[in-house]
Amino acid sequence: MVNFQCKDAYTVEDLRRIIALLRSEDGCPWDREQTHESIRRNFIEETYEACEAIDAKDSDLLCEELGDVLTQVIFHAEIEEEAGRFDLNDVADVTCKKLIFRHPHIFGDAQASDAAQVLLNWDELKRREKCHETTTQAMEAVARSLPATWRAEKIQDKARKVGFDWPDAPPAVDKLEEELTELKAAITGGTGIREELGDLLFSVINVARLLEIDPEAALHEASDKFIRRFAYLEQAAADRGQVLSSMPLDEMEALYQEGKARL
Repeated sequence: MVNFQCKDAYTVEDLRRIIALLRSEDGCPWDREQTHESIRRNFIEETYEACEAIDAKDSDLLCEELGDVLTQVIFHAEIEEEAGRFDLNDVADVTCKKLIFRHPHIFGDAQASDAAQVLLNWDELKRREKCHETTTQAMEAVARSLPATWRAEKIQDKARKVGFDWPDAPPAVDKLEEELTELKAAITGGTGIREELGDLLFSVINVARLLEIDPEAALHEASDKFIRRFAYLEQAAADRGQVLSSMPLDEMEALYQEGKARL
């Protein structure tokens, strides 16, 4: 039995101590075995679950999910503290210094009259902080672990900041049609298909960005819509006493289009 006093209410420091106890010699065998790499996916999943709570506008669920994210942060910091490299206070120190540095209009003499100016200042300060001398370096620094749609959007936005961008969406749509033609040619020729498909997707993100539409959100909505229409198709087939896997594609398509018109 570990030396720990149960309470009616706990603090962040208590959470930190619990994780240290779980990682200790007398703690949990599973927790002791974990590494940054082994719980990397957990970190991502917990973050997405917090985002799900935000989308649901569920404050109680958000409180719980933020706790799971915080647990991941403290867990990773504990692994580093055990290795003697840094601890949670070092994480807080680095973050506080970064926030102070990137808000000179609050903690210094700089001026920022609106949010747009704040973002301009932020980008310039971040560039200096990361020692990015070129836009290419800033693009290369965009995390590859991001969803591909967001990574493409951020890379394109960095090109925009130096003027390499379409003025509005219509020419970007023309480029999209050009990329689609190239994909069709690649499929016909049987070579370069993956590359051309990537170019097409990159162009789709460009159009979404210029229309100020979150491509990740738009794709989620399209997936949800497809599920609704497929559910109609599946139910309509069942009402006819038919099984989808045995139905001809043209009959399934007809039912799908029927659902599309109704939903």
